Amino acid sequence: MAPVSQTPAARQADMVKALKEAAFAALVTFGLCIPIIAWGTRQNINNVLELDPRWDAVAWAVAIVFVGRFVLALRQLKKTEGKPAVRLLPHGTLGFFQRHSRIFSLFGLGFLLTFPIIAINLAGWGGALKWIDNFGVQILIYVMLGWGLNIVVGLAGLLDLGYVAFYAVGAYSYALLAKNFGLSFWILLPLSGILAAFWGMLLGFPVLRLRGDYLAIVTLAFGEIIRLVLINWVDFSNGYAGISGIPRPTFFGIPFTAADNGFAAVFGLEFSPLYRTIFLYYVILALALLTAFVTLRLRRLPVGRAWEALREDEIACRSLGINTTNTKLTAFSLGAMFGGFAGSFFAARQGFISPESFVFMESAIILAIVVLGGMGSLWGCAIAAIAMIGGTELLRELDWLKQIFGPDFDPTKYRMLIFGFAMVAVMIWKPRGLISTREPTAFLKEKKTISADMVQEGHG
Repeated sequence: MAPVSQTPAARQADMVKALKEAAFAALVTFGLCIPIIAWGTRQNINNVLELDPRWDAVAWAVAIVFVGRFVLALRQLKKTEGKPAVRLLPHGTLGFFQRHSRIFSLFGLGFLLTFPIIAINLAGWGGALKWIDNFGVQILIYVMLGWGLNIVVGLAGLLDLGYVAFYAVGAYSYALLAKNFGLSFWILLPLSGILAAFWGMLLGFPVLRLRGDYLAIVTLAFGEIIRLVLINWVDFSNGYAGISGIPRPTFFGIPFTAADNGFAAVFGLEFSPLYRTIFLYYVILALALLTAFVTLRLRRLPVGRAWEALREDEIACRSLGINTTNTKLTAFSLGAMFGGFAGSFFAARQGFISPESFVFMESAIILAIVVLGGMGSLWGCAIAAIAMIGGTELLRELDWLKQIFGPDFDPTKYRMLIFGFAMVAVMIWKPRGLISTREPTAFLKEKKTISADMVQEGHG
């Protein structure tokens, strides 16, 4: 039966209703902007606080909210009337990517392996340093952290808000042991992961009987405890001053320095700091791929299936005879281990660490990568990390916006605003994340087609 076309009066009524909702949202935004955005503060030469009006910023905020709410209201009206909603992607796009995931994986791996070469050819030796370090290395660190937390949150279903604590344990383990005992990066990398896994088990024991909000509060407290210990135990961690002069990793004993025994001199090359950045890029790429490989293999083992059973229903999991204690501890320890790997690499890359690098906001960003990408999906975590971390770095390249908003406009100041807006948009568009499907790792004899009614967003 063909759908009945909507009458002009009904279309006009829908438009009026959507306009009313958009106008109300814009009015609320205007009221909120008056005490927050409408005036900026600055100190003059007499050290007196002055107010600068910023009504142009208020106008932009109100206009963006009005347009966004208007489009969203029209979409909701179409859904309630049984009409096909406006799609941001063509129907079947995600299914196409999933069916050809192996091809896209090989293509993505090839791009990652050749990314430094592409960056050098496009930006030259001087400009490639920024692209390889800020976009390549920085994004891969968060991809690895997202994949590590994905074991705890995405596969085992344990909400962890203190994951940055394991990141800090790995970083401080490498920094202290490298400075005090002179151990190399390649020895301390696995050792940092082992120490972080040990702390993951220590966190797992007190929270075995907790779940949901209570588990989130305890893990949040654990992350803050670690940070406060690093701040106040000055003899151990040097407090707020942090640890500087951390030894950098070498290429099989060859340092990346301008000395006669440096990397460039040994191989007869002209000295450039780009060589060390390229080396670090391939190290973090190998660590990230190792995390993905281990995760995929573990999902097909009994422990991985136990994680998924625990995520879906802990009571049913226990009734099947699965040891939930060991299942939770393995999830916490393995997720923490990969966080420790990333932390040790972070310390080696920066050469300086302090407690300010491991605040709660880091845990929130890593958790947002897992949730927005789709819990349990490696592809989703990678896409979300590229969008969030790469998008933040791209804001530093938008100096041309100063020609529109004035010379005092700094795009990086609006990073968290854009971050929050993106989270709201994704949660409205895809409530279960960008890659929302959860394909089981074990099948009974063969894969079978499931009715679409059973796997709709929010119903399955």
